[in-house]
Amino acid sequence: MVKRVWQPKKRKRVKKHGFFQRMLTVGGRNVLKRRIAKGRKVLARALFKK
Repeated sequence: MVKRVWQPKKRKRVKKHGFFQRMLTVGGRNVLKRRIAKGRKVLARALFKK
């Protein structure tokens, strides 16, 4: 049996797409700025609860 392609990992997802990762780069900060301007309730959609 062949493994599926997507093997989700919460920690890896947050490290790549979380709020703090967004804050590290200029482009990421621009993303957050646009989402704030649009009125998004959730700015970075990478949930992590251990």
